[in-house]
Amino acid sequence: MMNQNLNNAGLAAVFSFIFNGLGQLYNGQIFKGLVIIFLSAISMLVLIIGSILIGFWLSGKIIFGKELIFGLTLFLIGLVSICILGIYSILDAYRTAAKK
Repeated sequence: MMNQNLNNAGLAAVFSFIFNGLGQLYNGQIFKGLVIIFLSAISMLVLIIGSILIGFWLSGKIIFGKELIFGLTLFLIGLVSICILGIYSILDAYRTAAKK
């Protein structure tokens, strides 16, 4: 019985690795999974907006440094939050499935 729990825990972790929140959905934690998916989408949007501002600055369409700093800030916030959410999602999905 314990071996099956570890198999399920590994599968939940793999699901969360593939897509943040999917492991929580697999474990039956629908609300938590949807919140993680929503926060991941917001983080991805912040990263993309930051990337667009950096791209505009690199192409010369934005000449002020403030936009570059804002773009770099958004990019870094998005990147760090995606990484933190990803690690949390994987660990939480594994631990929750291992307890069942």
